[in-house]
Amino acid sequence: MTIKIGVIGATGMAGSAITEEAVKRGIDVTAIVRNIKKAEDEFGDQIHYFEKDAFTLTYDEIKDFDVVVDAFAPSDKNLADKHIVLATNLMKMVQGDDKPRLGFILGASSLNIGNGKQLLDRLMEMPDADDWIATPKAQFEEYRMLLHSNGVNWFAVSPSGTFEAGELTDYTIGANDLLKNKNGKSIVYSKTLAKVFVDEIENPKHINERFTVVSEI
Repeated sequence: MTIKIGVIGATGMAGSAITEEAVKRGIDVTAIVRNIKKAEDEFGDQIHYFEKDAFTLTYDEIKDFDVVVDAFAPSDKNLADKHIVLATNLMKMVQGDDKPRLGFILGASSLNIGNGKQLLDRLMEMPDADDWIATPKAQFEEYRMLLHSNGVNWFAVSPSGTFEAGELTDYTIGANDLLKNKNGKSIVYSKTLAKVFVDEIENPKHINERFTVVSEI
């Protein structure tokens, strides 16, 4: 039976890569977007479209999906707290139900870097942190919420320290520690992240877990 997924943030870097990868594998994809035209310009008739503000979604509107992907990624730092709002809304909607499963793109800020610290601790010490730290903080809190959730079927992927648009590469998957590749870089490219994300949709292995991935190049 064909897998059906809804993608929030389908035109963002992670969301578009996940959408493209899912389409290649024959997954039935619906982009949940506020601006259908932008999405149609990118994906044409390869996918379905549902024009809706993600923050006003109801359970009846998502219940037929096998997986709802939260790839929400606003460019405005003043909207950082919306990560938490959206995740909270989605978790409340599906609580107590196995379907739809929720799949989240988290930041790297909650990954462990040793000595009992997470990457967020290091980021907060950077001199220009005030300009962009709101999003890493919000995604750190989003991960904590997932860990303490009850009756929610979820998984999440944290990219490496640097997340860039790019092609599929060899990769290494980890759990909760920030990974570095053989060149000492903590980086993952969008199509690599999309590959492991869609792998998890098709063959669930990380039940109520977060994992991470690094590109080996």
